[in-house]
Amino acid sequence: MSFVDLATVEAVAGNGGAGAMSFRREKYVPKGGPDGGDGGGGGSVYVEANPNLNTLLDYRYRTHWKAQSGKPGEGANKTGKSASDIVMPVPPGTAVLENGRLIGEVIEPGSRLLVARGGRGGRGNARFATSTHRAPREWEPGERGEWRRIELSLKLIADVGLLGEPNAGKSTLLGAVSAAHPKIADYPFTTLTPQLGVCGLSDGRSFVIADIPGIIEGAHEGRGLGDRFLRHVERTRVLAVLIPSDTTDPQKTYDLLREELTQYSPALAGRPHVIVFTKRDLVPEDTPLPDIEAPGVVGVSGISAVARTGLETLKETLWGLVHADQGVDVDLVRPP
Repeated sequence: MSFVDLATVEAVAGNGGAGAMSFRREKYVPKGGPDGGDGGGGGSVYVEANPNLNTLLDYRYRTHWKAQSGKPGEGANKTGKSASDIVMPVPPGTAVLENGRLIGEVIEPGSRLLVARGGRGGRGNARFATSTHRAPREWEPGERGEWRRIELSLKLIADVGLLGEPNAGKSTLLGAVSAAHPKIADYPFTTLTPQLGVCGLSDGRSFVIADIPGIIEGAHEGRGLGDRFLRHVERTRVLAVLIPSDTTDPQKTYDLLREELTQYSPALAGRPHVIVFTKRDLVPEDTPLPDIEAPGVVGVSGISAVARTGLETLKETLWGLVHADQGVDVDLVRPP
């Protein structure tokens, strides 16, 4: 299934039904009073978070969502039938925008957001009767339903976000600590779409990891689609900055990643982050972890996802950071 995280659609609510203009015409009541009923309400359009979805692919093929209009009122004070609302199912974590302005988000499964309100039904002439105006011929047309062109923007919901340059070992790490099966190869940009994996620990504990495609210089400006990828770690509580152990200048790599993150979102850059030196199997066993300047870092570790070394300690560290606001002790891994 293709991963689609942006879509533009039209949401059109139904019009309200017109009120009726009618008078009672019963036997022995030649001049009955007004009995025109109100029109029914038009259907509204909602966005709803569906936990069974993880992509906006359907909205590439269906870009027009329109609710039905309400039925007009009838004589005998019969109110017209209101139209049913329609629901646009989206993955949890979807934001709804109009002209770049956030309308709202649906985060929790089953949560709904009104995006186009149906028109109110018009009043029938029976509503206009008074003691001095006994035979009103006034009635109202139904209100028009709202029309909106909206943008759906999916942001993955995860606890930990993996951040690194292309071929930093993010997908290998995700595959080693979860049941996810991302594409893995020894060349840049193997990962072309964000991936989610559930990392399980002992005692039934778990947290969700998001792997995004590699970040390159200029990513915050959209180079390499970096701005689209970075938004998928906006909801994370903790960031893991991955640097290959065999890189020639780890300080430069770290500084580049942090700069791109800061330029994209200072708030995101302020989240707790750990440095993970990956691919430790490619350097001699006694090689110390690189000593780099990383203000604000809360943990440093070295791992080999291929040799499966250092993974358990890293998992415990990340889990502790994710739940640090719940009073969980965090045993951070520091370089020797």
